[in-house]
Amino acid sequence: MSFRTLDAFDPRGKRILLRADLNLPVKEGRITDMTRIERLAPTIRELAEKGGRVIICSHFDRPKGKRVPEMSLKPMQAALATTLGREVGFADDCIGAEAEAAAQALTDGGVLLLENTRYHAGEEKNDPTLAAGMAKLADVYVNDAFSAAHRAHASTEGVAKLIPAYAGRLMQAELEALDAALGNPQRPVLAIVGGAKVSTKLDLLGNLSKKVDVLVIGGAMANTFLAAQGHGVGKSLQEAEMHDTARAILEQAKAGGCEIMLPLDLVVAEGFAAHSPNRVVGLDDVPAGMMALDVGPATVAAVKAKLAQARTLVWNGPFGAFELAPFDAATVAVAKEAARLTEAGTLRSVGGGGDTVSALRHAGVAERMSYVSAAGGAFLEWLEGKTLPGVAALETR
Repeated sequence: MSFRTLDAFDPRGKRILLRADLNLPVKEGRITDMTRIERLAPTIRELAEKGGRVIICSHFDRPKGKRVPEMSLKPMQAALATTLGREVGFADDCIGAEAEAAAQALTDGGVLLLENTRYHAGEEKNDPTLAAGMAKLADVYVNDAFSAAHRAHASTEGVAKLIPAYAGRLMQAELEALDAALGNPQRPVLAIVGGAKVSTKLDLLGNLSKKVDVLVIGGAMANTFLAAQGHGVGKSLQEAEMHDTARAILEQAKAGGCEIMLPLDLVVAEGFAAHSPNRVVGLDDVPAGMMALDVGPATVAAVKAKLAQARTLVWNGPFGAFELAPFDAATVAVAKEAARLTEAGTLRSVGGGGDTVSALRHAGVAERMSYVSAAGGAFLEWLEGKTLPGVAALETR
């Protein structure tokens, strides 16, 4: 796809409505993770330092069209100011007289934060009146919230249709990373997909099996595939009603020339708890009273061998119950190998969605991969081959 970036316009003197994702984790009024603000900061700084007048809008939580004091964006004002090292104003609404006056009062390099867009019921309905009210505040629109781009809301799609629209640097980096992973990748491409249920990843598996050369299936969903092939999985989590679907996915992949890799061995335990008594078993040796909580060393070795041949890696989901030691072993081992190959320059690695970010951080490699997306649902929908409204609105026509 072709989209407009910040390189396409001069921000000096222009009022810029910047769609951010400030839906940060907050506990007792304190922000517990500043990652999204830190990733957003370069776009704000660039626009402000070039003389732009930056007006930031975002949703926060789910107030369902009402003013819920606990869901105000006001606490983000100080966090933004501290991160940016510059003053940030605040308007008590995202449309209307107060927001318009605050936007008009901005001078070159000024930054203004608007109140929660979801205080208006029209936000999630993509109401054209709300979109027009926000568009009235600015000369141009910049979307730097890929994580909200899968939603056709007033602030993600509606505004982009009314004033010139561009991708911010964070959005640009995300789109370029995803294009390098699936749009125009270096081959062979290897994808790792984990997770609990096949039923929640049908679209993902179907799309990836058409686009990658090797598809590695881990997590509890691998149990469903193994059971569908006739292997006993004891009391492991699996979806018996999805066996026919699993077999169909395997056939589809084979017909399309995609190699599916399932576990070769499993780490089984008596219960779902850290340090539960466990052992490594073959696929036909899972005791009836035990459950698979990770893949074994033979599987890890096989995946590493495939990684050594790959040029692109797409990762979504851990191999096992990585939150519980020692069932994080496979995820950590493969993650460290992917990071090593990335740093060696032989592999482009892109991960994201679900528990993937947490798993890669747990392995200590999140900063060593080519790109790790924190976008969650938007990242998954992109991998599923779906059109993201907030992205489509930025395309050049």
